[in-house]
Amino acid sequence: MGVIIAKSVNEACDVLAENPATTVLAGGTDLMVQVNRGAKSLESVLDLSRILELKKWSIEGSEIVLGAGISYTDLTNPQLAKLVPALAQAARTVGSPQIRNAGTLGGNLATASPAGDTIPALVAMDAFLKLKSSTETREVSMTEFVTGVKTNVLKPGEIIESVRIPVFEGPQEFLKVGTRNAMVISVVSLALVKDHLGRKLRVGVGSVSPVPFRAAAAEEFISHEFDWETNSGPSEKVISKFSELVADSTEPIDDHRGTANYRKHAVKVLAKRALERVCEGDVA
Repeated sequence: MGVIIAKSVNEACDVLAENPATTVLAGGTDLMVQVNRGAKSLESVLDLSRILELKKWSIEGSEIVLGAGISYTDLTNPQLAKLVPALAQAARTVGSPQIRNAGTLGGNLATASPAGDTIPALVAMDAFLKLKSSTETREVSMTEFVTGVKTNVLKPGEIIESVRIPVFEGPQEFLKVGTRNAMVISVVSLALVKDHLGRKLRVGVGSVSPVPFRAAAAEEFISHEFDWETNSGPSEKVISKFSELVADSTEPIDDHRGTANYRKHAVKVLAKRALERVCEGDVA
């Protein structure tokens, strides 16, 4: 097995241009599971872990740009957590400290699992991904990027370079349910982002459909019902209707981690809790 350790994004793209079949390695937390199971064979590996430009982040106007090599641990940095709290909350739920140190934002996105913890938050925040090859740079939205279970729009020779996210004014929440309390793949997950300026409550849901999505009907309902002048919490009736609309938007399946009915019930509970916590955050 040949291993190439790239020192720059351009070098990585040049390597992939010569051999698009090369396996790209970021943190390896998903890839090595497949290798150990015998589901993935490695002949040529491109290691992105030494590319410093992929580990940086910056604020550009009203947006934050995150390098794809940023780790889950990096996402919990207080400076970042203040700007994108739902993403930081999602990062804290991922695995053990060792996994959070190794796993990367770009790796989580490229895996494109419906259970990917960062995905609901990025969907809710209208994130855009910057994809780069030796010949082209393009941007795609988070909802366009994932095309199915563990499939995405990356072309041969492309890598994820960065993620661009608007910075919203207002509290955010990320919640998930798993088969145990820690170090677990989500059975269902949900992110709720309050956008004061846009007067909208944004909902991203995970593990309940083949591709990530916004719960549009639930967003429209609660954004209309919410008292934006006083920021007072909605009534129990409104909260119940909102959570039902979120559950109705899902298309879950039965699998070894949970039934479709359980997932619908769980996402309804998460929607209710997230809305209540976001409203409490405003009062605080």
